[in-house]
This record gives sequence, structure tokens and C-alpha cells, in this order.
Amino acid sequence: MKKVILKYQLKNRERFEDNLSDMDLDFSAIYWQHDRIYVPRGFKPGMNYPRLILCTEMHAVDEPPKYKLILRRHIEDSDIDIIEESPVEDYASIASIILQLGFKLAGEVSRRRQDLSLGDSTMIYLDEVDGLGKIYAKIEAILPSEGDVTATELRDALAKTMKSLGENDIYEQPYLDIKE
Repeated sequence: MKKVILKYQLKNRERFEDNLSDMDLDFSAIYWQHDRIYVPRGFKPGMNYPRLILCTEMHAVDEPPKYKLILRRHIEDSDIDIIEESPVEDYASIASIILQLGFKLAGEVSRRRQDLSLGDSTMIYLDEVDGLGKIYAKIEAILPSEGDVTATELRDALAKTMKSLGENDIYEQPYLDIKE
């Protein structure tokens, strides 16, 4: 599926959540997410290479974790992300297969996350990333396969939504590349 994703470093989390609450929108309960990010050998940013992400999600301490494999490829010239997700039963086997395919571990990202659905195709995530000490909001929407909406128009609509919530500055770097 093709998605448009924008990320913002929040200036004021309370104000951001209050703006959503004023529209009767509230985030889910906090859950923990940990990503192991793999890239192909010879990976360089901007070359449209895919990343494989082995994701662990825990929603409650009394429930088993959920695992999924995410293939993510950012297409620079169209500014869209191609994302495919598959549930994983055997985490260790999938990690081994990824390495045998010639991918290497680029890093790991842990975060506490909340999500908020804005209809069937748009989500806002609130992320507190370990080691960064800041709160980020991500808004993402599925690009319709049919219709008159282009990636640029969808990106502009998402930016307008975030601007209405008091956020103006898009943050382009992946969490893995952000330095404190």
C-alpha cells in the first residue's frame, strides 16, 4: 500500500492533545513498540532501497507481544512510502532469514506510542522515542489507488490538518537517524 507520512517534533504536547480533545478526539492507551531496522548492504539514503523492520508490539503486560515484518520503501521523487506488513509467528526465524537475504541490522528504535484514527485511511501517532527526550507526532494516510488525489495533494491536506492542530514544521529524519 502507498502512504504519505509526515512527522513533527511537538513543541507542546499538552496543547496538541487539547486541540484534538476540543474536537472530541482522544488517543488510545499507551503501548510499547520496538523496531529492529534492517537495510540491504550498500544502503544509502535517497536511493529508494527498501528497509525491513521487525516490529514487536506490547499493548498489555498480561498479553503476549505481537510481531510483524514491515517492508518500507521511501520513493524520494514522489515522496510516498510503499509499506507492506505481515504478521510474524517465529521472530528468531524471520530475523535469521532477513540476515541470510543479505540485509544488515542498521539499528533499533524503542518507543511508547499512542494512536488516533481519523477515519478509515488516516492515523495520527504520538511517539515518545527512547533516548531522544522529545515527543513526535506522525500523521499518515493511505494514498487511494483510484481517484483524483495525488500524493502532493494528500501531503498538503495532512500538513493542513497538522497546522490546524498548531504544528507547522515537518521533521524529515527517521527516528533512527535523529541524534539528541
